[in-house]
Amino acid sequence: MNEADLNKLLSRVATGDMDAFAEFYDATCDRVYGMTLRVLRDPGYSEEATQETFLAVWRNAETYDPRSGSALSWILTLAHRRAVDRVRSESAATRRTVAYGIADTGREIDEVSESVERREIARLIHTGLEALTPLQRQAIELAYFHGLTYREVSEHLGVALPTVKSRIRDGLIRLRQTVPGLAAVG
Repeated sequence: MNEADLNKLLSRVATGDMDAFAEFYDATCDRVYGMTLRVLRDPGYSEEATQETFLAVWRNAETYDPRSGSALSWILTLAHRRAVDRVRSESAATRRTVAYGIADTGREIDEVSESVERREIARLIHTGLEALTPLQRQAIELAYFHGLTYREVSEHLGVALPTVKSRIRDGLIRLRQTVPGLAAVG
């Protein structure tokens, strides 16, 4: 069927002529299906995209303007857009599924490894604190476990600020020497 005949059929389809639609379908369905199959590479999806394309033709035939191009190029453009939309939709769905799976799995793994790491750090610190002098241990506990500033530790213990800084510095050095794994963690 030539372009002029397809244009006439499409203008009749725009008026709701079912016979014209059937003729138009018969004349173009192989090309439309071929277009969608090249893009989608899946016969089932291609059949759906072809069906959606012809539904769009039936509903929107009045929007076709012969001055913009042939009826065949118009329907092939519709088919190509439907196929590309399907690819994008499937691709997005796959990305969302993969991202959800990774996020869900990653979170469980991260929580477990973080929990193990926190317990190991706590064990190392507890072991190291036992090796400190009582004055060093008290200053470090107030600063790091109770969140006091050096000045607040100084006031709490009633000793000079430089003394508190020295105790904490010396205590941390001793912690790193006593617990070698602690230096790698902190």
